[in-house]
Amino acid sequence: MAFKLPEKFERRMKELLGAEFEPFEKGYETEHAAGLRINTMKLSADEFQKLAPVPIRKIPWISNGFYYDADAAQPAKHPYYFAGLYYIQEPSAMTPAAVLPVEPGDRVLDLCAAPGGKSTELAAKLRGEGVLVSNDISNSRAKALLKNLELFGTRNAVIVSEPPAKLAERFTGYFDKILVDAPCSGEGMFRKSPAIMKNWEQYGVEYYRKLQREILPSAVKMLRPGGMLLYSTCTFSPEEDEDTLAFLLREYPELSMAEPALSYEGFAPGRPEWVNGPEEIKKAIRIWPHRMEGEGHFVALLQKSGEAKEEMQSAEQPCPAKLSEEAKEFLERLSVRFAPERIISREERLYYLPEGLPQLGGLRILRSGLLLGEMKKNRFEPSQALACALKAEEYDNCYSLPAEDADIIRYLKCETITAKEPVRDGFVLVCADGYPLGWGKASNGVIKNKYLAGWRMM
Repeated sequence: MAFKLPEKFERRMKELLGAEFEPFEKGYETEHAAGLRINTMKLSADEFQKLAPVPIRKIPWISNGFYYDADAAQPAKHPYYFAGLYYIQEPSAMTPAAVLPVEPGDRVLDLCAAPGGKSTELAAKLRGEGVLVSNDISNSRAKALLKNLELFGTRNAVIVSEPPAKLAERFTGYFDKILVDAPCSGEGMFRKSPAIMKNWEQYGVEYYRKLQREILPSAVKMLRPGGMLLYSTCTFSPEEDEDTLAFLLREYPELSMAEPALSYEGFAPGRPEWVNGPEEIKKAIRIWPHRMEGEGHFVALLQKSGEAKEEMQSAEQPCPAKLSEEAKEFLERLSVRFAPERIISREERLYYLPEGLPQLGGLRILRSGLLLGEMKKNRFEPSQALACALKAEEYDNCYSLPAEDADIIRYLKCETITAKEPVRDGFVLVCADGYPLGWGKASNGVIKNKYLAGWRMM
């Protein structure tokens, strides 16, 4: 074995798995699989296969997921990553967002969302319609969440950093779909991140089991009748998996297990017999690393009984922004149209709000909707988030270079570049192979760099 598992963990897994423990243990001798997931708001999986910057092969149970060789390639260093074409994500961790049946127009909550792997996929499923509320109680982690959602081109997200109980006061019965990728002991990630074993030895499973039972009641409260709740962990612990499900089903009789539409021959069922739980827990999915090419995960889909009412919350009535002439002129150059009544201003910054938000005052919000840009004296500065949310054909002054061009790397390092073909003076949407990266400002063929400094390639 590449490393030694904690003895207490080994003993318990032997008890749980019996004869299957030997192949389970042998799985730790192999390297973990690296994966990336395609941003289907920007291109399809088939389109990506034609231009993939690294050798890839399909993840069989994820329609837009691919394996790559982490020892031979660094896709996070390629311009396509900076264009938001894909997210680097462990293959099994792609499963929860794939199982939750999100449709455009849904109201969706990702309750424990940072750093954004699952939120970015939920956003892609919404395709800019409805609303995505992505929350993480850690403000610093929520900042990483914000960056990833903006990089993906998300237009309809609200990024919040609050305890679940406080959110539940504001969003009672509001969401159609909720994902709770709960804090857990991380047993399923020992092979990928051996340092997690120290955390496991310090806290054990009981600490996280208690934490999960504090979080989940708020999620149930925010779910509308008829809505669906996805519960997931990256641990093998029955206390945190099947037993937490049994707790939900016992305490909230309006919840029942739903059969996931996603299936794969490597999936194993939940094990109700491990916790003396109800038989329906078998509908949960267990991902075992020795049975399929991914780390350990647990995924359960539940549905709340009843039918949704027409309107569960009174929507916020925003005060539309008074746009400067420069802002009007810039927005008119876009072929995509933003409804004027949903554009608001805060400290001269313009935001485009998702439709149907409830009152959000008093919450710690990092972003409401899409940041369009900033109205400054005699000019309008479009935002990095807007650049990522646009397609090249939606703006009338683009400058695109092949991804391999050295000027693309210079641009991503926040350097000034000189145009190799004519561009109009003013703001230019700089692209790699037609996929937007960010803004520049052209004057006589010299493009001053407007890429967000905090995102620059290092």
